[in-house]
Amino acid sequence: MSRPILYSLRRCPYAMRARIALLLARQTVRLRDVVMKHIPAELLAASPKGTVPVLVFEDSRVIDESLDIMLWALQQNDPNDLLNSKQPGALASMLAKIKRYDMDFVDALEKYKTAARYHDSAEKTYRQQCEKLISPLEQSLDKYDYLMGARPSLADYALLPFLRQFSRVDRKWFINAPYPNLHRWLNTHYQNPIYSIAMTQYPPWADSHQEFLFGGG
Repeated sequence: MSRPILYSLRRCPYAMRARIALLLARQTVRLRDVVMKHIPAELLAASPKGTVPVLVFEDSRVIDESLDIMLWALQQNDPNDLLNSKQPGALASMLAKIKRYDMDFVDALEKYKTAARYHDSAEKTYRQQCEKLISPLEQSLDKYDYLMGARPSLADYALLPFLRQFSRVDRKWFINAPYPNLHRWLNTHYQNPIYSIAMTQYPPWADSHQEFLFGGG
């Protein structure tokens, strides 16, 4: 059976989502790591918007949204029940949380990262906008080990790449910030071997056209 092709980029948080979900779902793909300055024609042919991740199937079906790739993978196999299939309404609740953070938090995070990069005086303002959405997570993690309860769920892995980025914008500030539960939650994910595998760097596909099998059990 031919494996789907995943166009990916190691440090892209959206691609990170897809890679983590594929690992957790034990789905094998043919990984093509790309450099966004030199987007392959094959990627553009599959998804003209030219962003990653993009999952291309043998029958020409294309999934080019990170959350949709996560859902596809876990709908094939969800050994850890990250979709909380036994709880009515759980998936809808998770998707609503993810959508809110994808819109509001990611927007503030991008502004915070840009301000920090250019030493903009608005850096603190944008960080505080992020904190308005960090605080509810911190409070939730005071009661539970994970964002939606005692076990990890889709929401944890969907938000992980962006919360990781937030923690790294100003590491010195974050180390001393009043978010001990978020610190613990991040460290728990970092210690999971899947995280290291997801962050593995591969040679750019454009250089050698060499694919790598990724995921699986």
